[in-house]
Order: sequence, then C-alpha cells, then structure tokens
Amino acid sequence: MNRLILILLVFLSATVSLAQETKSIKAPSLELKDLKGQTVKLGKYKGKVVLVNFWATWCAPCVAEVPELVKWQNEHKDELQILGITYPPASLRKIRGFVRDHGINYPILLGSKATKRLFEPSDNLPITVIIDREGNIVDRIDGVIFVDEFETKIRPLIKQH
Repeated sequence: MNRLILILLVFLSATVSLAQETKSIKAPSLELKDLKGQTVKLGKYKGKVVLVNFWATWCAPCVAEVPELVKWQNEHKDELQILGITYPPASLRKIRGFVRDHGINYPILLGSKATKRLFEPSDNLPITVIIDREGNIVDRIDGVIFVDEFETKIRPLIKQH
C-alpha cells in the first residue's frame, strides 16, 4: 500500500512539473531600433512564429548558427520571423559589415543586457526564445540551434495554422 502511494505521488509530482514547464507566458512588449534607425515592435509579428535570437559578432557559436537561421528564414518567410538582437551592441559599422558578409536576411535589432534580461537573465550566448503565433513564449534554446531542435521545437509551431 505504501509503495502504491509512493508511486502515485511520484507520478503526480512529475505531471505537475511537466505542466509547469510547458506553460507559456506572454512575450514582453519590445521596441528596438534596427540598423537603419527604424523602430521595430515585436508585436508587429503576431500571427507568425518568432525566433528572438540573442547574438554577438564576437560569439563563435552565434556566428556558426547564422547560415541555418538564414536558410530557415528563406524557407519559412511567410510563417516564421527571425529577429537577431545584438548583445551588447558593437559599433554599427561592425554589425553592418557582419550582416553584409554573412548574408543575413532577417532584421537585426540593437539590444542591450537589459533587453536580454527581459527574456533570459544569464549572459550566455547564443540564446533563442521561441514565440508562438499568439505572442506567447513557448520555449528557449540555449546555445546553437541544431537542425533536430528546429524540427522538434519550431517546425510543429510553423505547421499549426
């Protein structure tokens, strides 16, 4: 009897934990300047799946994931919007050169440590926050986004329409 109660408690605890992990929260309102000085609002992309990617020009893993991000933006431009947010902002000249040299085809916004803390308190890079079509944060990927993570965490959201 005690063993059955223990098993039941473990099961219930795991179920509650899983429910808490999958609970989505509303993405914060965000307005940042792009490389042309134009204000970009995160809310503008409601209706699309949004990847908010915090990166830096000096971050080797950030640089490594750029080709896949460019590819996914091309392949899913009607359903997906990638937003690259610099952390911390380097000189505009350096960022523009990086964007040009790497063929980045998604908006690059000038962020700060405070901007990143709205989504994630650590200083780790890259970090990508996944926002669903309704504007809810549904997941976060710490480090480079690998193809298998795209397939399991992002593609299902893109297919929901």
